[in-house]
Amino acid sequence: MRLLLLAFILGAYSTVANANCGGKFDDFVTTLKQEAQTMGHHKNLVDNFFFDVKQNPKVLKADQNQNILQQDFIKFSQSLISDYRISHAKINAIKYKSIFSRIEKEFGIPNGVLLAFWAFETDFGVNQGNFNTLNSLLTLAHDCRRPKLFRPQIFAALTLFKQNQFDPPHTKGAWAGEIGMIQMLPADIIRNGTDGDGDGVVDLQNSVPDTLITGAKMLSTLGWQANAPWLQEILIPKNLDWNKTGLYNSMPLSAWKALGVEARSGELFEGPTQASVLLPVGRNGPAFLTYPNFDVYLKWNQSLVYVTTAAYFASYLNGSPIYNSNTPDVGLNEYEMRVLQKKLVTRGHDVGKIDGILGAKTRSAVQREQLLLKMPADAWPTPELLNRL
Repeated sequence: MRLLLLAFILGAYSTVANANCGGKFDDFVTTLKQEAQTMGHHKNLVDNFFFDVKQNPKVLKADQNQNILQQDFIKFSQSLISDYRISHAKINAIKYKSIFSRIEKEFGIPNGVLLAFWAFETDFGVNQGNFNTLNSLLTLAHDCRRPKLFRPQIFAALTLFKQNQFDPPHTKGAWAGEIGMIQMLPADIIRNGTDGDGDGVVDLQNSVPDTLITGAKMLSTLGWQANAPWLQEILIPKNLDWNKTGLYNSMPLSAWKALGVEARSGELFEGPTQASVLLPVGRNGPAFLTYPNFDVYLKWNQSLVYVTTAAYFASYLNGSPIYNSNTPDVGLNEYEMRVLQKKLVTRGHDVGKIDGILGAKTRSAVQREQLLLKMPADAWPTPELLNRL
């Protein structure tokens, strides 16, 4: 489920980031083996690591088929937040109370944050994936769409192999090369892997303490502010200037209060923090305040609908009520969204990849066009907007 980030792979493994891709797979592997030896790895180690590797066409098929991310927030959250995940999150919160208490004390991260990721990534370790990890990484690095993203992970996996933490023929996980109960890439494991149960081994596939503390360390590495908020459902006045909303429009929390923004449940957080108003399905749907820790979610995963759902589920597990879906305006289907993105590009906007997914860049472009057309600038694309464009 996680979308991969270039930021995770910078550093010691970036020396090969500009290397070639494509061509014959065997030649590609031979080049990798030569590079590995140039990096100082012994030939026998390299030969054993790359022994009998294969391309996996199912990996590319999975990479090209992420249609679930084209759903809007309401549909997506309803599909991910199941009764099973809610009940097992509560069970695991009790079962591993001591670990979560340790994490909250050391990192300032409430249990709901990690419980939500653990639920969404692998259903609490039940579904960790059955793709050979090395073959997945090789297949994706050989494919020329994102070699800079995946190629360094191969050498990170080689380092783990050298440390007896990776077994090339047997280590399995997600199609994108992620491993363990919260699905981490090899470079992430090297940077953040923590022995949480004290047995001398970092085991993210079988050890819950290792998994949770490693996840907490990674969030901290990405900039998590201890004991600070991340997302809160709000009530917004009908006369709000919609142009002030959106992730790219941050204001002091005091300014939002002055504009009439209120917490839907309880009180708004106190303190001199910045916040943005996020309207996942427009001004007539649920509304949230996002705080600086929400940016950490976006470093964990680039999908806005995924991180909004994960952040909301975390808040729900920590006591927030079920969000009020209200009655949002009808949005666009996948085809219409692609048409919209193409129109936005011709009008000079950067929407990223034309993929039918309403990401942060597309939302920002939509908001600017709504302003020009004197429509409510809530960043929610509707058939009316598409027709007017």
